[in-house]
Amino acid sequence: MKVSIVGAGIGGLSLAWALRRRGVEVTIFDQGAIPNPVSSSFDEHRITRHTYAALDGYGALMVPTFALYEQLWRDLGRSHYLPTGAVYVSRTDEDYYGPTARELDGLGIGHRAVSIAELEARLPFVNLDGVHSAFEAEGAGMLFARRIVEDLARWLEENGADLRPHSRVTAIDPEAGTVTVDGQVHGADVVVVAAGAWIGDLLPEQARRAVPSRQLVLYLEPPAQYAAAWAAAPVVVDMGADYGNYVLPPREGTRLKIGDHVFTRRGHGSDDRIASEADVQPVLAALNRAFRDAGDYKILERKVCYYTVTENERFVVEQTGGAGWVVSACSGHGFKLGVTVGDTLARALVGEISGAAATRYLAGLGSL
Repeated sequence: MKVSIVGAGIGGLSLAWALRRRGVEVTIFDQGAIPNPVSSSFDEHRITRHTYAALDGYGALMVPTFALYEQLWRDLGRSHYLPTGAVYVSRTDEDYYGPTARELDGLGIGHRAVSIAELEARLPFVNLDGVHSAFEAEGAGMLFARRIVEDLARWLEENGADLRPHSRVTAIDPEAGTVTVDGQVHGADVVVVAAGAWIGDLLPEQARRAVPSRQLVLYLEPPAQYAAAWAAAPVVVDMGADYGNYVLPPREGTRLKIGDHVFTRRGHGSDDRIASEADVQPVLAALNRAFRDAGDYKILERKVCYYTVTENERFVVEQTGGAGWVVSACSGHGFKLGVTVGDTLARALVGEISGAAATRYLAGLGSL
């Protein structure tokens, strides 16, 4: 069996890894380097967690995902995960903790309420104005994203995958299983489109369904008075009535990062990556809400990336044509589940499970 994969982000690379472990011949095409520095997967760190109370079905996916992480670390020869736990700070009277606690209890993951006094003592950088409550969840931490995709690309090269960097695919025939690069047609038994924010260019029928979203994160240098606290900090999620932002601490050689979970649903993956005032302002507002002495933080980088968003934030992983699959596994939680997307689709392609079962499972709507 031969599979062509278009796109070498976490989805495409994880699929290639899972297929090569099953002995399948794999060719990966990407318009840039592999891994591609402009892909959304190419980042210092990403949150992983079990808490998905607002998106039924996805918390249950995290249990097998953490098991797949362990398999990946064994293959790569080192772990790229730091378990930090996650502290959730709520600035609204909405009950976030109750549904989360019930979900985590069902998964066997620890959690506890955190008092305002403990929050102030342990995380002195948190702005307590307007804080209603807080809780902490285990089974959470940071994935070192760039290190993962770099090591995946290395492993694939060493284990027989055919990597085709700087090979822009201009046409796909999901019926025939072909891709066209520089006028040359390449055939396979199956072609998988995992092209992230460029998916609509290759499969126009997906453009309205998987919408590119221009997102910005800020990399920061914390003020001296909070440096020690940040160096030992967990992941922090700050939740308000009409916003949510996430903060990853500067640990193991990474920088402090803040972003917001508000989808712009605008732009195209090939647009410029120059941060505008419109890009920066929402995240600056998040910083000012979340941090004490927010003006003392030095902005080190304003980073723009693009990923796709679906209307209900569920993954689209499904067959298209007689020999094609589309993978749109983003919506702000694609990286943490990349290994599960890759492994599940690989199982479907080699006949271990049905394609329909894989589609339902990765949408959080069924079990295997």
